[in-house]
Amino acid sequence: MSRKTDWGSVHREETDRAHAAEVAKLTQELSEAKSTLARTLAARKVRVPKAEGQKARRAGDIVRVIIPDTHGAKVDTTALGAMLADIKTLDPHEVVLLGDHVDCGGFLAQHLVMGYVAETSYSYEQDIEHANAFLDAVQTAAPRAKIEYLEGNHERRVETWCVTQTLRHSRDAEGLRQLYSPEFRLRLAERGISYFRQGMFYDGLSVPGVIRRGKCFFFHGVSTAKNAVAATQDRIGGNCVFGHTHRAQSELVRRVGTGIVGSWNPGCLCELQPLWQHTAPTNWTHGYAVQLVGPDGGFLHLNIPILAGETHLGSLLKM
Repeated sequence: MSRKTDWGSVHREETDRAHAAEVAKLTQELSEAKSTLARTLAARKVRVPKAEGQKARRAGDIVRVIIPDTHGAKVDTTALGAMLADIKTLDPHEVVLLGDHVDCGGFLAQHLVMGYVAETSYSYEQDIEHANAFLDAVQTAAPRAKIEYLEGNHERRVETWCVTQTLRHSRDAEGLRQLYSPEFRLRLAERGISYFRQGMFYDGLSVPGVIRRGKCFFFHGVSTAKNAVAATQDRIGGNCVFGHTHRAQSELVRRVGTGIVGSWNPGCLCELQPLWQHTAPTNWTHGYAVQLVGPDGGFLHLNIPILAGETHLGSLLKM
């Protein structure tokens, strides 16, 4: 004889299981809500740094201005004027000239193919006059600055010419260099401007023509590649600033051994379309650079572009 199913009991059991599942779900949701609330309350306790006003300059902080290629008689006077106005406002402690502040075309560029008569339209004397006027203007705008001049490949043209004219006789070549070289024709020693030749070593470094100031290397240039800053960074392996390519560029990389290091080219202050480029437009840009340097040699580097004869930096500094 079969037993009758107690359907009421079955229903109660199913109801109890459903209620238990619902309670478990609600308990889990409550637990998650409590965790979320706890995290929210903890986040409110995190201290966020407050914005503070500009701190006063520390003792030992300096302003360094870096001036790229001007090319003597080929200087762009509008771009130069914009930079000089900024320098006067900045009142820098140091000025580094990256070289090629004379052009030395004509007979001094005899190792190059001269493509147009117009390329020889100025004399070396005129080139030197423009370079002297440039140095006069820099020293007037930055009267207390220590100025250092790195020899570029265009200054070096004179030495190449001297060696050729004296049939490679070293004493005669040096005597001729002292008569014609920009180092002497620009009266650098008289001006109190240090001159660093590309064929000499400085600061205990293993590469000639390079100087080290604080945590940064300066030189005229070692690459003309499309991305010259990256190529230069690979070869130098440290913070560096150079000219030569006339293109404003920057590169920051993180290395295991040195941490983050940068390479910068501020551009140029010369004419942006030389005749020897023929009908090919250049990608040259006008500009210069400023470094804010701390007592330990650490620095903030700023490439300052000059667009249509304006930098806008002066307006920012006067705000």
